[in-house]
Amino acid sequence: MIRTVTLNPAVDKTVQINDFAIGTVNRISALRIDAGGKGINVAKVLKVLGEDCRALGILAGHNGHFIKEQLDKSNIDNDFVFTGGETRTNLKVVDPIGASYTDLNEPGGEVLAVDLKRLEEKIFSDLREDGILVLDGSVPARVTPDIYGHWIRRAEDAGAKTILDADGQLLQEGIKARPYLVKPNVHELESLFGRKLLGPEAVAQAARELLAAGVTMVVVSMGAEGAVFVQKAYTYYAEAPLVEVQSTVGAGDAMVAALACSVAKGYSPEKMVRLAMATSAAQVLTPGTQPPEKEMVRTLENRVSFWPIILSGTLSRYRKDGHSRREKSSKDSSDKRAQMLL
Repeated sequence: MIRTVTLNPAVDKTVQINDFAIGTVNRISALRIDAGGKGINVAKVLKVLGEDCRALGILAGHNGHFIKEQLDKSNIDNDFVFTGGETRTNLKVVDPIGASYTDLNEPGGEVLAVDLKRLEEKIFSDLREDGILVLDGSVPARVTPDIYGHWIRRAEDAGAKTILDADGQLLQEGIKARPYLVKPNVHELESLFGRKLLGPEAVAQAARELLAAGVTMVVVSMGAEGAVFVQKAYTYYAEAPLVEVQSTVGAGDAMVAALACSVAKGYSPEKMVRLAMATSAAQVLTPGTQPPEKEMVRTLENRVSFWPIILSGTLSRYRKDGHSRREKSSKDSSDKRAQMLL
């Protein structure tokens, strides 16, 4: 079973505003409210992919009960710790005219040590060797940045695999515990290494430094520019399929779900790349954090293009069928590509 942990869940309120402008009155043309938080988003996509999963985390107040009700309605197994206070609300502003996507995220309330202890007991009570633990997203105030690292070590002791999607100190401390798979976006990776990473080759080189630190697999999402997949035996660059973006919220979480599914099922690297890119692209076709349609994922899998990266030289310029790589020649084409930074 795949377990997802969301320490800082949220009710995601997504509003559509045509020609969104700062410093003036804006009119909302559409609104939707979803159960959110990165691990929860992963669980919703895993459900679509047909993978057995359980969503865990900490909830509070009216918003917390709303999130649990939404998961129950979707028949997603969940086991949350309820605490005092109120689960945060995040505002997502989508402007289809200006093709902009703005996130206004609350920090989240404080969590007591006793609540973390209760959650830890739920996570590890029956975690087995065939289990996968997904640690995803930010943490509430006063939670120490080594929390994910601690849980990664506990999971390793149980023989389970871990997938980490976090940034800042959470990512830094988590890597020290040597998770099985790490999925940063390119900006998070740049922050980790303190340098700009220009192009897939530079990204792949940085990712390989994480392999040297003990991580087994690294996947770096690069927004409209695609993603880089790195393991000891291979390094791939994949393009983001061309789609009409509705909302970028949850695109990275959809990719994490596809990666977790691939690890659980033992997919080949090529199958994993196709599923990850297709699932993320399918996610941006839906409003808010509504999960993608399975049929669309399958359709997009056939449209994923990827190539090996030769680190001693440059990015391979040819597809396996011998055709030259298609260069992006217009801003319009780049803007329509799936965004995978969240």
